[in-house]
Amino acid sequence: MTRLVPYPLLAVALFAMWLLLTQSFSPGQALLGAVVTLVAIRGIAALRPQSSRIRSGRAILKLTAIVTVDIVRSNFAVARIVLFPRAGMVSSFVRLPVDLTDRHALTVLALIITATPGTCWVQFDRSEGVLLVHVLDLVDEEAWIRLIKDRYESLLMEIFER
Repeated sequence: MTRLVPYPLLAVALFAMWLLLTQSFSPGQALLGAVVTLVAIRGIAALRPQSSRIRSGRAILKLTAIVTVDIVRSNFAVARIVLFPRAGMVSSFVRLPVDLTDRHALTVLALIITATPGTCWVQFDRSEGVLLVHVLDLVDEEAWIRLIKDRYESLLMEIFER
C-alpha cells in the first residue's frame, strides 16, 4: 500500500482539502481529487524528503509556548510601531551565526522568524552558517542574536540534533 501511496495521512489531507476547496462531493470531483492527490503524493515521494528523528517532546512543548507568547507580544509591538511611529526608528538586517545543521530544524526556525511580526528570514548561507534576518525595529543587534540563539536555536538543537 505504501508503494502506491507513500504518505497516506498526507494523501487523505490533500484529498479532503480538494473536496473542501471545490465545495463539491460529486463523483467527478472525488475522482479528479483522487488523481490530483496521487500525482502530488508521487511527486513528493520523488523528492525523497530527508527523514528526521524528534528527540525531545518536552522541548517541542516549551518551544511552542515560547513562540506563541513571542508572536502575541510582537503583534502588539508592531501595532504600536505602526500606530505611534517614533523618530529614529531603525529597520535593518542582522547577520546571525547559526549552529543548526538539520534541514528540519532550519525550516522550523525559518517558520518561527517569518511568523513573528516585525522579523523576516531573508537568506541563509549554508557554507558560512550565517542567517540574514530583517528586523523592523532594530535597537541592539547583539540582543537579537542572543534572543534567537537562546530562545529558539537551543531548543531546536535539543529537538532535532542531539
